[in-house]
Amino acid sequence: MQIVFAASECVPFAKTGGLADVVGALPQELARLGHKVTVYVPYYRQVAAKVPEKKFTIRSITIPFQYYNRFAGIVDGGERDGVQYYFVDCPELFDREQLYGTQSGEYLDNWERFGLFSRAVLEAVKQLGVPDVFHVHDWQSSMLSVYLRTTYGFDPVLKKVGTVLTIHNAGYQTYYPPQTTEKLLLPWDTFTMDRLEHYDTLNFLKGGIVYSDVITTVSRRYAKEIQTPEFGFTLDGVLLRRAADLRGIVNGVDYEDWDPAHDRYIAAHFAAEKLDGKRKCRKDLLHAFGMSQVADATPVLSIVSRFATQKGFDLLADSAERLLAHNMVLLVLGTGEPYYERLFTEIASRYPGKVVVKVGYDNALAHKMEAGADIFLMPSRYEPCGLNQIYSMRYGTVPVVHATGGLDDTVESWNAVTKTGTGFKFKRYTPEALVQSLEEALRVFQDKDAWQMLMRNGMGQDFSWTKPAKEYEALYNEVARRRS
Repeated sequence: MQIVFAASECVPFAKTGGLADVVGALPQELARLGHKVTVYVPYYRQVAAKVPEKKFTIRSITIPFQYYNRFAGIVDGGERDGVQYYFVDCPELFDREQLYGTQSGEYLDNWERFGLFSRAVLEAVKQLGVPDVFHVHDWQSSMLSVYLRTTYGFDPVLKKVGTVLTIHNAGYQTYYPPQTTEKLLLPWDTFTMDRLEHYDTLNFLKGGIVYSDVITTVSRRYAKEIQTPEFGFTLDGVLLRRAADLRGIVNGVDYEDWDPAHDRYIAAHFAAEKLDGKRKCRKDLLHAFGMSQVADATPVLSIVSRFATQKGFDLLADSAERLLAHNMVLLVLGTGEPYYERLFTEIASRYPGKVVVKVGYDNALAHKMEAGADIFLMPSRYEPCGLNQIYSMRYGTVPVVHATGGLDDTVESWNAVTKTGTGFKFKRYTPEALVQSLEEALRVFQDKDAWQMLMRNGMGQDFSWTKPAKEYEALYNEVARRRS
């Protein structure tokens, strides 16, 4: 089968979040299963830094807008691990400092940038290889599904191609004035309540949901959650209408990068059957945070996160006094919303010697934190999938999580009687529930035999891409059969 991914991010070329990790790993796993996979990404400034030489496969594609044309080229990114990469080049739209916007807000012409990207991919595949299925991701490439079933609906080359849309986070949407419909040269009959119109705006993600053959999201629990007003971000109604075509597939992780047996960033390697290196990693982590005097009996908690409202740090602020009354230290790494950057800095100033915060992102330090901490804290209000809890289990770092989305799907609660489970979960989104769950973890930490069993349970989990890739493979076959 031939599969084309169209996405706004992909490691190692351009990344702001987990979307890039998925688009970097899933195509390679599909290629190992014998499929022909191609990935299209905009030729951002960040991509140009990784692929500076523009080898054009297609030098110029005309993309019409309401009163003018844009011109895009297709840059050959070469083949890596069996996957062909192409980049859509349009310097006036993509040669910018950031992918989507600045601290002041998103770029005002994102409708044009990602509208062009979607049409450029459709035009490119007609010359470079028409797929059986397009796999598009989030709002940025949702318009490909819309164009495919409207403007390109009668194109004999494309009309039988299926589409799969993956929603990585329903909270990320865009809203444009009704006139954007004309600017993108879409038929006006697409701007209706059951298609693209959303509270008198044009909504790219809604269009993708309506026009894609199948919609997936990144965990089974999150697939149910986004059909509710609490987590659907006003799209719960349209998602409910597409419930029969909505699937949840838990993301995999790349154990080539995240495994303590061969992680190049950590002080010592270790595995479930030989945990000695974990102690060295803990010592190295504490040294990196200037906390070298912490006793062995004191559990080390870590947070590696984007600082955002979604991540549940309001619970942490409300429960800090009760949590930090316990014998523990908390190490935090992250960047994001200024409010939470200030919040963590303030907590650290109130609890010197117990809390250290580093504002920013440091990949090497993130690996050290996964390897060296005893407990990893993820109190997210919602979490479509989450990766850090999966990394943590692999490193014998026990997760304490809110039972939502992918966190609920991937972490099994510790059972002291059966000695099963991989972490601790709290169901109610309240400071009291967070404190109770963490206190339970701290009690079990004092029982070294139970704690080592808990660590080994987590380290034995397999969240590689093998199983998700086969689920996607079955889904692509289903979509292709529908369109045949």
